[in-house]
Amino acid sequence: MQTCSKDTVRILKALADETRLGIIQMLCREEMCACKILKNFDITQPTLSYHLRILTECGLLDSKREGAWIHYTLNQAAFAAVSSFFSDLCESCSRAQKTLL
Repeated sequence: MQTCSKDTVRILKALADETRLGIIQMLCREEMCACKILKNFDITQPTLSYHLRILTECGLLDSKREGAWIHYTLNQAAFAAVSSFFSDLCESCSRAQKTLL
């Protein structure tokens, strides 16, 4: 079984928030600037920046500046790593359950 690294823990902590999960769901559909993301939430711009910073710092989001705007996209490699972690975890649990039976 894959060990739970500090990076994995940071990602899981970042995902444990309703607003951040909502941001990720939006970015699954398309690249967006912060102003477009903000329109979908009842939060202030500084609060959105806080959430975007957490998601970017743990590696779940990539950002690129285009003039005055910052556009955000999902980091597919980070999501693949999280998916792999959970797949390995589920497989280990399944094997353990079969051993108990």
